[in-house]
Amino acid sequence: MRDYLLTLCVTAAVTYLLTGPVRKFAIATGAMPEIRARDVHREPTPRLGGIAMFFGLCAGLLVADHLQNLSSVFELSNEPRALLSGAALIWLIGVLDDKFELDALIKLGAQMISAGVMVAQGLTILWLPIPGVGTVALTPGQGTLLTVALVVVTINAVNFVDGLDGLAAGMVCIAAAAFFLYAYRLWYGYTIEAAAPATLFAAILMGMCLGFLPHNMHPARIFMGDSGSMLIGLILAASAISITGQVDPDVLKLFEGSTREATHAALPVFIPLVLPLTIIAIPMADLVLAIVRRTWKGQSPFAADRGHLHHRLLEIGHSHSRAVLIMYFWSALIAFGTLAYSVHSASMWIVLGITVLSAIGLVLLLLPRFTPRAPRWAQKVVPPRYRRRRPAQEALVTEEKLPVPAGLHGATAIGNREGLTDRRKAGTPS
Repeated sequence: MRDYLLTLCVTAAVTYLLTGPVRKFAIATGAMPEIRARDVHREPTPRLGGIAMFFGLCAGLLVADHLQNLSSVFELSNEPRALLSGAALIWLIGVLDDKFELDALIKLGAQMISAGVMVAQGLTILWLPIPGVGTVALTPGQGTLLTVALVVVTINAVNFVDGLDGLAAGMVCIAAAAFFLYAYRLWYGYTIEAAAPATLFAAILMGMCLGFLPHNMHPARIFMGDSGSMLIGLILAASAISITGQVDPDVLKLFEGSTREATHAALPVFIPLVLPLTIIAIPMADLVLAIVRRTWKGQSPFAADRGHLHHRLLEIGHSHSRAVLIMYFWSALIAFGTLAYSVHSASMWIVLGITVLSAIGLVLLLLPRFTPRAPRWAQKVVPPRYRRRRPAQEALVTEEKLPVPAGLHGATAIGNREGLTDRRKAGTPS
């Protein structure tokens, strides 16, 4: 675990330290597109944040290669090199898109080629465990098609959800954390060496997101752009492919009996199909709804609009930060709820806890203008918007919000406002 934490910290540090210079480079090269109709930010913001994230990936892989407990991943498997090859290609296309706005079909072709590069180097789905059937071996053609489809869908799901400050990086970080715990349990809990690459990928992905988030939280100083969103989407897909298609469910041997019975009985413990999908459930739902919505209107599925889930949260009254936190909440609930169920499927407390948290999430959705206040002992550690104001501060805020009558400007307006404030304090009707 210490080696993974070291790799995570190095990746986060390199990403964090490089994001500042990358921001200056993006401004100098003019990678600051004009405000579009679907954007929610008000000022042009530099992109190309994926450059820092890519070098964070390289640093994480380099450090892991020199650690004693992780170097075996590079010696026994070609998956890290396959990941780096595919990531470099998709990152390069993303950088060009952030600068020159490439066509959607060109990006789609690059995503498929990147997936094909990883397949050619061995990162592909070999078999699928299907409940009630058993382990089904795939032909090379079937494995290639399924791998490319999973990579393309995951990349676009993450890209679609990248619409608010800190949203994509935070949701992918939550998904990577759940996936890391899942893969780490398979490796060390069941001594399955084939789960080692996925564990490493998830740790590096967490570091990339954590290092970039301080620069990307609202109000964002830099965006990751397609160079970052497509990159983290590909790494997330690579982790899922490594677990789903490389680890043979039969090596668990948790239950005796036929292959069909063993696979069905071990499903709550080994969820190779469900977990990779649940960690991107929210982006995937947004992707499907966007395709249906645009196709129904006669538009291209790749046409941009303001109908995404995060846009709808803003329209019903949620603030920018609150909408992001709500998306974080649902992502964490789905990912970690599935993870908990995979460990103790027979526990009713898990189902009850997920139900209660879902109810809390629904309540939060119905209270878009409710601003929670932190207790007094936590006043110094929470953002200013959640602190309790003193009576003097409340009066000052009220005074600042008093309306200025039409036609009054300058000193007249100020004097009128001061007089109105004095009359309200004295209890005299205005």
